[in-house]
Amino acid sequence: MSAALEVVRAGVRTTVQDLGRPGFAHLGVPRSGALDAGALRLANRLTGNRPDAAGLEILLGGARLRATRAMTLAVTGAPCPILVGDRPADTGLPLAVPAGALITIGQARAGLRAYLAVGGGIAVPPVLGSRSTDTLSGLGPAPVLDGDVLPIGPVVAPPPGVDVAPYPPPADELRLRVWVGPRDDWFTAAALTTLFTAVYHVSAEIDRVGARLTGPALTRSVDGELPSEGLVLGAIQVPADGQPLIFLADHPTTGGYPVVGVVDPGDVDRLGQARPGTAVRFVRAA
Repeated sequence: MSAALEVVRAGVRTTVQDLGRPGFAHLGVPRSGALDAGALRLANRLTGNRPDAAGLEILLGGARLRATRAMTLAVTGAPCPILVGDRPADTGLPLAVPAGALITIGQARAGLRAYLAVGGGIAVPPVLGSRSTDTLSGLGPAPVLDGDVLPIGPVVAPPPGVDVAPYPPPADELRLRVWVGPRDDWFTAAALTTLFTAVYHVSAEIDRVGARLTGPALTRSVDGELPSEGLVLGAIQVPADGQPLIFLADHPTTGGYPVVGVVDPGDVDRLGQARPGTAVRFVRAA
């Protein structure tokens, strides 16, 4: 049998993700990809993969997998307990896994998403150049289920010679840099002041498409409807109730509510780990 991971228990929501399929928005195809791209890149580096190799995005942990061959893997992102067989292991390390060993990813202690990379990468067939599961459009592989067998590609390089690779833990409060516009002129001056002074909180409505926030409503200066316009990663759309909605990797490519600003791409990863209740403050990008 070729190298593979057998899924004994998939957990709440596990998907295959790489760095996504940017460049197809004009065709109505979202970019998708890992919500915490930095965590996936680190896991790939620890296993000797290219940065864009596909791994597993595991929501809240709770997954169990079996290695059919000896392999190297790494788990990053949301901190969670790990067992290789009966042996405890750590996140942020390259882990040597013998053939037949059971890998257990426990419940996340903080954050939302753990990332598992394996030397050679998850080698499911690519769609439009990416192996990412897009939960909005349905492109890419189906979400991982119990009993799935995930093929592993050929190893391209050995793991790096590091002892540990620290990764910042999920924060209790996020400070997100925002580029104002393109429709800031649809909001009152008071609303823009509120955006940059108030504290918002991540609501329970958070998934791979977006994170809805709760807090002071942002009031409009323009009534009526806006024709649908293009959307980008990190766009802060404001529906009629005035509560901001920040779009993440599986966002739609167009929308009809005004976008008051866009979260800096360097800060979007942290939203992918934000649990409901996390405080959010916006600051103007320099």
